[in-house]
Amino acid sequence: MKNASPQQRVLLGAFILIIGVFAMIDNLNIFNSRNFLQFWPVVFIVIGGLKISQASNSSGQLIGGAFVFAGIIMTLNHIGIISFGMHDFWPIFLILGGLIVIFKDRLTSGNNNTGSNGLLSSGSDSTINVAAIMSGNQGKISSPDFRGGEITAIMGGVELDLRGASIQSEAVLNVFAVWGGIVLKVPNDWTVINNGVAIMAGIDDKTVPAMNSNKRLVITGYAIMGGMEIKN
Repeated sequence: MKNASPQQRVLLGAFILIIGVFAMIDNLNIFNSRNFLQFWPVVFIVIGGLKISQASNSSGQLIGGAFVFAGIIMTLNHIGIISFGMHDFWPIFLILGGLIVIFKDRLTSGNNNTGSNGLLSSGSDSTINVAAIMSGNQGKISSPDFRGGEITAIMGGVELDLRGASIQSEAVLNVFAVWGGIVLKVPNDWTVINNGVAIMAGIDDKTVPAMNSNKRLVITGYAIMGGMEIKN
């Protein structure tokens, strides 16, 4: 686990441990662990809770709340409290798609300047709020006092070029990638501190360590069944 943080190692070890315990219980016929499969939608609740806990704005809380709501509904359906079929609720995907199109600027721009195509453009803003939901988002930041912000990629991709920006001391960038990918391009004089947690995913730091560590970019957040790449 190259560049793995202690949190990553603990989380991965706990995940392997839990799987092993359930497998052993099932093999010894103590309990049929397959009964827990009906609770698999709880994964969505956990993902939503992680997003809400790290969200610094209303759009992040909205995305997390959507995951929690979907997880609760699917769990109730699996355990028989409510009953519905996906063929009855397929229009929900059209509704969600329409809402994403309507509120795309709010989800992707935050306090940043955007062009007519909805992509990030160069600007003087020090913080960012970028989201790609079932879509792609790419652009550049050239702030002389970049302080970080939030990037969300859900079944989509974000490519952000920060090589024209500068950090006065330290910037914290909170990432959240679920079935999606994030690519960051940073200047050669930045030192990247990877505190992100990868769950069945990877956060790959390909940057060359800077000689001067006065400019620090701290990566926090989660990559879940997705990936993140950081390069000069």
